[in-house]
Amino acid sequence: MALTKLERRAKIKMRVRKIVSGSAERPRMSIFRSNKEIYAQLIDDTQGVTLLATSSKAKDIAAATGTKTEKAALVGKLIAEKAIAAGINAVVFDRNGYLYHGRVKQLADAAREGGLKF
Repeated sequence: MALTKLERRAKIKMRVRKIVSGSAERPRMSIFRSNKEIYAQLIDDTQGVTLLATSSKAKDIAAATGTKTEKAALVGKLIAEKAIAAGINAVVFDRNGYLYHGRVKQLADAAREGGLKF
């Protein structure tokens, strides 16, 4: 029997999460992509806390016009700015079971341009 999209993504997510783990000095940058929005957060897995978070629902990004891919790039730049202001320069990227393509790739590239090291 074939897997549904959600079951397939859950398997990929668990495969990635076995390997990827964040710490205080190098947190995990987790992505969530819905049909309309995209969210990014920096997580310290040793203490189980979210250090920073942002999304395409943030006021300055939501007010911007453009495609969902362009908004994903703005989210990547914003999370990089917040991270550098908080003293975080390096992160571990967690694509959360999504393909590294489209909005996820755009967000990651923009975060790299913003100064984060993956």
